[in-house]
Amino acid sequence: MREPTSGQTIEFQGLTKRFGRVQAVTDLTVSVVPGRVTGFLGPNGAGKTTSLRCALGLVAPSEGRALIGGRPYADLPHPAHVVGAVLESSSFHPGRSARNHLRWVAQASELPPARVDEVLAATGMTTYARRRVGGFSLGMRQRLGLAQALLGDPGVLILDEPANGLDPAGIAWLRGFLRALAAEGRTVLVSSHVLGEVQQTVDDIVVVAAGRLVAHGPLSDLEAAQGSVLVRSPERTRLAELLDGSASTVETVEADGLRLRGLSPADVGRLAHEHHVELHELALQPPDLERLFLDLTSGTEARP
Repeated sequence: MREPTSGQTIEFQGLTKRFGRVQAVTDLTVSVVPGRVTGFLGPNGAGKTTSLRCALGLVAPSEGRALIGGRPYADLPHPAHVVGAVLESSSFHPGRSARNHLRWVAQASELPPARVDEVLAATGMTTYARRRVGGFSLGMRQRLGLAQALLGDPGVLILDEPANGLDPAGIAWLRGFLRALAAEGRTVLVSSHVLGEVQQTVDDIVVVAAGRLVAHGPLSDLEAAQGSVLVRSPERTRLAELLDGSASTVETVEADGLRLRGLSPADVGRLAHEHHVELHELALQPPDLERLFLDLTSGTEARP
């Protein structure tokens, strides 16, 4: 494969989109940078797909702009070399084979025919290249859509619910594949309505609800802020007294445990050592991001 087009920043600048009386997106301002996988998260009807369609020039914003590398999609000189996209509504002619479908797309986009077999191999579709698309499962269609998006070897990937229809092995493959694309310096934007589905993949998150931005930043920052420390000790009461005022939150867990927020495992271990408190377990607990996601998006009305 040739060296990929450099990743470009995706920018939403005050993006607003109305469909009649329904406001699907309201003043969305956020940037998605190269070299990282960004999860675009929100419940169904949150405005994710509308925002992506604006970025791809399929829907005109009512206000604001959606830019790729500082330009609207329509102004990109060779869009297939810059942006590859998989939309939830992607469709294929059921009578064509996977290879013939990609050949047709490559010819229409003035892309070299050799790219067809390269992307089939990259997405694990070589075995199914001669099969008609009409007999494909949803997961196979997702892989074919991803192969189509990669035909131009673009630096920007915009993927709408790409894990839909994939089995556990397929989801694990997709995670590794997206991480590899980002490691090459590409910009990877992945929409989903299930945080747990992308938690092991993304570097950054953008969370929207009812068309409005509710959270944005590195996933690691969110995990650090929302994570906790689990400690178990036969001297739980004494340890709790020593920790009083040090941790932002102290909760009891079963007979001998404490769940702490605001302290690291090293902080707790140091304190226990200094006061000769016996510990049976000390571990960093990942945050319940599914619960956090529900908290962030609760109290909002779904949009069409």
